[in-house]
Amino acid sequence: MRLILVAVLLLTAALILASFVMAESLPANELGRIMILEYHKIDYPEERWTRTPENFRRDLEMLYARGYRLQSLTALLEGRVTVPAGTTPVVLTFDDSSPGQFRYVDRNGTLEIDPKCGIGVLEAFLKEKPDFGRAATFFVLPGASRPNRLFNQPEHEGRKLRWLVENGYEIGNHTLWHANLGKYDEAVVRTQLADAQTWVQKHVPDYKLRTLALPHGVYPKDVTWALTGTTKGTTYRHEAILMVTGGAAPSPFSARFDPVHLPRIQALGRDLKGWLDHFDKNPADRFVSDGDASTVTIATTQRDRLKPTLPKSLKVVER
Repeated sequence: MRLILVAVLLLTAALILASFVMAESLPANELGRIMILEYHKIDYPEERWTRTPENFRRDLEMLYARGYRLQSLTALLEGRVTVPAGTTPVVLTFDDSSPGQFRYVDRNGTLEIDPKCGIGVLEAFLKEKPDFGRAATFFVLPGASRPNRLFNQPEHEGRKLRWLVENGYEIGNHTLWHANLGKYDEAVVRTQLADAQTWVQKHVPDYKLRTLALPHGVYPKDVTWALTGTTKGTTYRHEAILMVTGGAAPSPFSARFDPVHLPRIQALGRDLKGWLDHFDKNPADRFVSDGDASTVTIATTQRDRLKPTLPKSLKVVER
């Protein structure tokens, strides 16, 4: 039995090492696709919308071993790919501000982040693998009923939002209380989006919610209502709208990149592994960084796939 266990562990280690070596040896391909992963509950038991802390940790380990590194959503939208050469950016998103995403616990009179919550798991992993990068976007519900109102600890909700911003994480709009925007008229849609920002700014003054994750994946009757507007003195402007599904996203340098319809991958064990396996088998479809945020490295045969309006500060390099 012990020999079998050792053999399994050795095989697992060999597979992880092989995946990492393969990622390191891939040529730069900055027109490949990128995974924007969508998490909801970090809790027990494992269910359709729930990832256990242990499985979330395994996701991070798998991503790291296969050569993926965290990239912020805002940097992706701005075309600033900052992950090291030979690695692939991956974006983490968390919807609904459920308590398992960010929880404080009292340890002998000292307030600490629960190591079993999403942030606790992520921060512990980053201490071990600091080169993984620190980035994620939390799409919060500031006016929802419990337990989804700003992580379900009312006495600490401001502290949590400030901690996220101060530590390099981003806060996104998910409406005030998870409203299905397709059901409402213009006034209600705009109020839902503006009020969500107003509530966040009570705790983090002047913070702008730059991205919107659609509740239920439903667009309003007129998409422009969701992009920008002013209601009750609050102006909101969203640079991207994220869907609930859709698969891997096009490169931000691709002509197919559409920030108003940005697809995501629901971070379930089977789905995530399926996409990782897909990119292992189809490396030409995988974004691989050249390590230089000022250049876009592509295959010579791909020039016609480039976005026609790239910033002048970016230099296109063909290989």
